[in-house]
Amino acid sequence: MNKYEINIYEQIAKNIKKYRNMAGISQAELAERVGVSHEFIRRNESKKGRKSFSVDTLWKISVALDIPPGNLFDIDIDEFSK
Repeated sequence: MNKYEINIYEQIAKNIKKYRNMAGISQAELAERVGVSHEFIRRNESKKGRKSFSVDTLWKISVALDIPPGNLFDIDIDEFSK
């Protein structure tokens, strides 16, 4: 796999979960801060869940997590060496 074959929705979902955990907040708290349902956050963080988010929602998530929006697009390069 190379960086052009990555599922960007799954990578963003991993990053949302990673930064949410680093911030020490629950899915429910993130949902409240962003103005979406807890189910929306749960589904998007789930490995099997259907992922869909708008640019506006990604912006709100980055604000709620106090991170630059670009951090949500970070790709773990170590995954490509597996």
